[in-house]
Amino acid sequence: MQTILGSGGAIGIELASSLTQYTNEIRLVSRNPKKINDSDILLPADLTNKEQLFKAVEGSETVYLTAGFEYKLSVWKQTWPALIKNLIDACLKYNSKLVFFDNVYAIGGDNVNHITENSPVSPSSKKGEVRAEVDRLITDAVEKKDLKALIARSPDFFGVVIQTSVMMNMVYNNLIKGKKPQWLCNAKVIHSMGYTPELAKGTAMLGNTGDAYGQIWNLPVDSEKITGEEWINLFAEEMNAGNKYQVIPAWGVKLMGIFIPVLRETHEMLYQYDRDYYFDSSKFNKRFGYTPVSNQSAVKETLKKLSKKN
Repeated sequence: MQTILGSGGAIGIELASSLTQYTNEIRLVSRNPKKINDSDILLPADLTNKEQLFKAVEGSETVYLTAGFEYKLSVWKQTWPALIKNLIDACLKYNSKLVFFDNVYAIGGDNVNHITENSPVSPSSKKGEVRAEVDRLITDAVEKKDLKALIARSPDFFGVVIQTSVMMNMVYNNLIKGKKPQWLCNAKVIHSMGYTPELAKGTAMLGNTGDAYGQIWNLPVDSEKITGEEWINLFAEEMNAGNKYQVIPAWGVKLMGIFIPVLRETHEMLYQYDRDYYFDSSKFNKRFGYTPVSNQSAVKETLKKLSKKN
């Protein structure tokens, strides 16, 4: 049994599809889980409830944590460390392996110029401090409690689930409405983006590879050093739209948060947009002999899927 905790999000949905390569026993856990594959086993649960969390883990060979919580610091402080502590205990009790789908918030400042698995833990935001604490809980449990776990890191991502993606909100949504696409702080600097099907595929590959455990991995992302402006051009070209865009300065981000929920508490994260932010997945690519989908193909695929949905 392989279990996805937080199965209804952008990554959880794609991961459920990817795991069929390895098993037909997939348990989907969320408040209101929905089947992705016909054989999926559904378990409604509140992951912040210890008893329900333990029930969700019980009987699982591998547990994938892809859950997200409200993008609010107070919520993160209250929920993330408590959840991880309980999840570690549950995985140890039931001898389950843990795959944590993580972001790169624990890496701050100019260390985002080139993000590898060896980049120093250096949070420059309050949310980054929470993620650094969570990562430490997992790595300490691996070292001291013999937990079998790995951390799979992802940069910002995009795909058909729009509401949790800054780029899909600011670029795609505006273009589809005939408006100018927007970018944060500086569209001339590099900004790596992950493609959700690729990130999920990589997560499934890691979770089903024995020697991947006990390590941190950057998930597969195109190695092209692409800027915000170039991302906008890719979308505009595929959508036959104009590519003139608007850059939102730091002071304007808080104001936009009134209208775009994903931007509401983005202000402290703007160090990821005002300088080069390059995500390097060469460790993964080398280990698996893998070539990530190109940025251009990822944009094409996303737009094709969205056109079919609409």
